[in-house]
Amino acid sequence: MELTVRKNFVFDKNIALYLEELAKETKQSMTSLVQEMIEERYKEIKVKKRMEAFNAIDGSATGLLTDFSIQATKANREL
Repeated sequence: MELTVRKNFVFDKNIALYLEELAKETKQSMTSLVQEMIEERYKEIKVKKRMEAFNAIDGSATGLLTDFSIQATKANREL
């Protein structure tokens, strides 16, 4: 059994009307419609954060521990 939590929101009059209209149009309850919208937005934000984290480590697996690559170090030793 899934636990539910009751929250009260205050919307501008226009937003409340939009929500009612969307609920009628999609044949969903206002609760399920808001829930769906929040889940979609949350997924977008989560993907964005994961991409930022990935981009932060991108290139760290190239073997560069300093400003020089192993290949450059080897090439300089042979000179």
